[in-house]
Amino acid sequence: MKFSLFILFFFFSQTIVAGIPDQPVYKNKTAPVKERVEDLLSRMTLKEKILQLQNRACGKAGEISRIFNGESYGCTHEMSMNAQDCSDMYQKLQNYMLNETRLGIPVLTAAEGIEGILQNGSTIFPQAIAQGSTFNPELITRMTEAAGEEASVMGIHQILSPVLDIARELRWGRVEETFGEDPFLIGEIATAFVKGYQKHHITCTPKHFLAHGSPSGGLNCANVSGGERELRSLYMYPFKKVIAAANPLSLMSCYSAYDGLAVTGSSYYMTDILRGELGFRGYVYSDWGSVERLKTFHQAVETREEAAMMALIAGVDLNVDSSFETLEKMVESGKLDLKYIDQAVRRVLTVKFELGLFDAVGAKPEKVNKVVRSAAKVALSKEVADESAILLKNDHQILPLNLSKYKSVAVVGPNSNQTIFGDYSWTYGDAKEGVTLLAGLQQVIGNKTVLRHAEGCDWWSRNKNGIAEAVKAVEASDLAIVAIGTRSTFLGRSPKNVTSGEGFDLSSLELPGVQEDLLKAVKATGKPMVVVFIAGKPLAMPWVKENADAVIVQWYGGEQQGRSLADILTGAVNPSGRLNISFPRSTGNTPCFYNHFVTDREEPFDRPGTPDEPKGHYIFDIPDPLWNFGSGLSYTTFNYTGCSLKDSVFTEDDTVRVEVEVENTGTRDGKEVVQLYVRDKFSSVATPIQQLKAFRKELIKAGKRMKILLEVPVSELGLYNDRMQYVVEPGEFEIQVGSASDNIHFKKTIKVVR
Repeated sequence: MKFSLFILFFFFSQTIVAGIPDQPVYKNKTAPVKERVEDLLSRMTLKEKILQLQNRACGKAGEISRIFNGESYGCTHEMSMNAQDCSDMYQKLQNYMLNETRLGIPVLTAAEGIEGILQNGSTIFPQAIAQGSTFNPELITRMTEAAGEEASVMGIHQILSPVLDIARELRWGRVEETFGEDPFLIGEIATAFVKGYQKHHITCTPKHFLAHGSPSGGLNCANVSGGERELRSLYMYPFKKVIAAANPLSLMSCYSAYDGLAVTGSSYYMTDILRGELGFRGYVYSDWGSVERLKTFHQAVETREEAAMMALIAGVDLNVDSSFETLEKMVESGKLDLKYIDQAVRRVLTVKFELGLFDAVGAKPEKVNKVVRSAAKVALSKEVADESAILLKNDHQILPLNLSKYKSVAVVGPNSNQTIFGDYSWTYGDAKEGVTLLAGLQQVIGNKTVLRHAEGCDWWSRNKNGIAEAVKAVEASDLAIVAIGTRSTFLGRSPKNVTSGEGFDLSSLELPGVQEDLLKAVKATGKPMVVVFIAGKPLAMPWVKENADAVIVQWYGGEQQGRSLADILTGAVNPSGRLNISFPRSTGNTPCFYNHFVTDREEPFDRPGTPDEPKGHYIFDIPDPLWNFGSGLSYTTFNYTGCSLKDSVFTEDDTVRVEVEVENTGTRDGKEVVQLYVRDKFSSVATPIQQLKAFRKELIKAGKRMKILLEVPVSELGLYNDRMQYVVEPGEFEIQVGSASDNIHFKKTIKVVR
C-alpha cells in the first residue's frame, strides 16, 4: 500500500512539473514558443485562423459578448474611452477571450502612442517632431517608458508608433509625426522610443514601411518617386537600424506606392526586403485602408478578394479593413494556398505568446488612478518640451527677458492662448487640456509685469478684423510676444480648419492666413518683438528672420507646452533643442534638406539673384535653407577647443573614435549638441555632401570644459554601388565636427583601407 501511494504521489508530482494532465502544449507556460504556436495552429479551424488575421474594434465592457460572439480576433483597438474605462474593458475582454472562446486565444490590444497613449486622460507628451529636436535619445526612452507604464495598466500590448518616415516633403501634413529629415537621427530616436515601451513588454509598430513620407505634391496618399539606391540608402535606413537594434514584434505597411509599385501588395518590399534583407521577424499590421486601396486607389487588382490575396501573399499578416474576411472562400475555392494563411497566423500567434498574453490578463484597473497622468509624468512631459524648443535668433540677447525692463508685455497671435498637441493626441480641436503660452506666462510672471492679450487673427483665414486690437495691446506695452504657426489635432476627433496633420497637406509653405500681416503690424509699432513659432512643420518665414528680435521654435510641446515656453522666455530654462528639419526660404526652395547631393549651392558660377537684381541659380533668391539642420542657440556660449582622432587609417571592421573638447564660455550652465558629419571625398556613385553619423547632448557647467567621445563604425560609411551592393569603398573620408550642419568647427581626414 505504501509503495502504491508512493507511485501515485510520484505520478502526480511529475504531471505538476510537466503541466496539467491532458493540457494542450500551447497552454503550457514552460513549453517553447514555437511548439506552443504549432500545437495551437493544428487545433484551429480555417475560420479561426482567418479571424486571427483581422482586427475587430471593441466597445464598452457590456458589449463584449455581442461584438465578439465567442470568437477570437487577431487584434482590437479602442480610441474614445478614458484610461480607467479602457482598463476595465480590456481586463474583461481578455478574460472573455481566455475563458469564453473555444481555444482561449487572447487578442492583441493596439493603440496610438506617438505622443502618449490615445486614451482620454493619459499624459500628453510632445509630438514626435519635438522628440526629434531634443537630440536626446535617453530622454525619449524615459518618455516612452513612462507612457508604456500607462499603457500597461490599461492592458494595451501594441503601440502603433513610431513613424520612421523622412520629412523631406514639407507640404505633407504628417511631417509633425516624424522625427525629422535625417535618417540617422530618426534611427537613433526611434530605437530609443521602441526600447522604452519594450520595458513593459509592449511592442511598438514602426511605420510606414516603406518610403511613405515623400509623396508626390505632398499629398498624403500618392506615389513616391525614387530609384533603388535612394530606397536603400535613405528610406530603408531607419527601419534597418530599428529592426537590428530593438527587434520590434510588429510593423505597419503603408498605403502609398514607391516607383509605381503599391507597397502593401509587393512581395519584393514586404517579404524580400523586409524579412529577407532587414531580418524582421514579427508580424505586419496593415495601415488602415492600405489593402482595400490596392483595388480602389492603386487599381492593381479588380476585386476585394484579389486585393486581400495580393496583400497576404506579399507579406501583410493582419489587416485592419474588412478585405481579409474574403480569404476563407478563396481558400475553399482553391484560389489561395492554405500555406499563406498558416504563415501569417504563425506570426500573429508568435507575437501573442512572446508578449505573454496567454499567461496573464495584463490590465490593472486598480492602478490607473495612481499611474496615469501622475505628477512625475507631467513633469517629464515638460522636461521633453524644455529640451525640444529651439532658439534660432536672439539679437542683443533680448532673451531671457529682463522683467525689470518691461512693465508690460503684450502676448498676441493665434497660438498665444491655445494648446496645440498635434495629430494622434486624444484631445479635441479646442484642446482645453494643458498650459497655453499666455497661461504659462501668467504662472511665471505673476504680478511682476502687466500682461495684455489679443489674438489679432486666427491661424487660417484671411480675416484681418482683429489685428487692430492686437496692435493696440502692443502699443500700450513695452514688448510684444507674438505666437504664430499651425494647428492640428487627431483626425478621429473631427478636426476643423487645421493646417497640419494627417490628410491636411499644404500647397504653400507661407504662413497661413494673415499671420504675416499681424507680424508686420506689430513690427510697425516699433516695440521689441519676440516671435514664438508653435507648429508641426517648418514654414517659409524669411520676413520673420529678418525682422524679429528673437525667434523660438516650439514644435507641439505637449500639455506643458506653455509653461515650458514661459520658463524659456524668462530664463528659468536654458533652451537646448536643435533643428531636426531645415527651414525653407520659400515653397519653391523645397526640398531643402541638408544631406543633399552636390548642386549649385556648392559650385557657384554666379552669385544668386535678388528681386532687385536677377542672376543665376534661383534668379531671385539664394538656394540655401533659411535655418539649417542642427541649428540652435543657447543662453550661454560654447567654444570648441580641440578635436582629436586616435587613428587616421581604418578597416571596415574598425570604429572611428573622435574626442571633442568643448568649453562653456558663458555664465550659465547649458546643454550643447556636438554633431559629427561625414563626407565621402571620392566615391563610385554620388553621395551626399555630408551625413550625420554621431551626436551627443551634454550638460556643460558654466566655465567648465568637457571631453566628448563620438564613435562611428566604419561600416556606417558605406554606399550602394553600381550593382546595388552595400560596400565600404576604400579611400578618404572627411570627418566634420560642429554645432550644426552649416557650423563646422573641425575637419579631419581619415583613410579606409581593405
